[in-house]
Amino acid sequence: MQPTVYKQSDSKVEVKGFEARHYDLLMNTITGGTYPFFIRRVIREMNIQPQDEILDFGCGSGRNVCLMTKYLSNQGRVLGLDIGQEMLEIFQERCKNYSNVTFKKQRIDEPLQYENEFDKVFISFVLHGFVQERRLQIIDNAWRALRPGGKFFILDYNEFDLEHSPFLVRLAFKAECPLANDFIARDIKSVLRDHGFDEFHTYPHYLGYVRLLSAQKSSKL
Repeated sequence: MQPTVYKQSDSKVEVKGFEARHYDLLMNTITGGTYPFFIRRVIREMNIQPQDEILDFGCGSGRNVCLMTKYLSNQGRVLGLDIGQEMLEIFQERCKNYSNVTFKKQRIDEPLQYENEFDKVFISFVLHGFVQERRLQIIDNAWRALRPGGKFFILDYNEFDLEHSPFLVRLAFKAECPLANDFIARDIKSVLRDHGFDEFHTYPHYLGYVRLLSAQKSSKL
């Protein structure tokens, strides 16, 4: 059987309309009300320091950014990047009282100008929604944006065999972005290593089907 060839047009990662306006509520509903507890735990696992400068790829509604700010001092900051107009409006309203939070309407799968500026780069359930060529560009953007020793945090699906997974997992993936099927078959650590990352740490969630993967930009380069 020939492997499926995916196109970027197969992606569902760019959220618009009703889904964008009610994204947080939908995430809470889909996860049976567990998402708020889950994402708080994820942000704790990032071990954010008071003076950290953080870049959030595909920051969406700003929900995650607001959680990050609880760990930051006035010397720390978060820059969120997204391209959705509805998301931009929600983000600006939600984060308007945070002086150390900014937002830019900018694609993350094209070369970015940031270089050695950030201590952490975070991407949440976005990387799986790109074809592999664009994923590589996003990873390269993260590597260049980080200072030596900085960490790239990828919150997304873990690697697993969908065909031999429980029925409910296979059913859930029928509604997922088609590119997620390709993503879970990839050795992301190997790809990150080829881009100059090392010191990997994995934090499993949802029975291991989801993980927060931490990768450090090598300080030896």
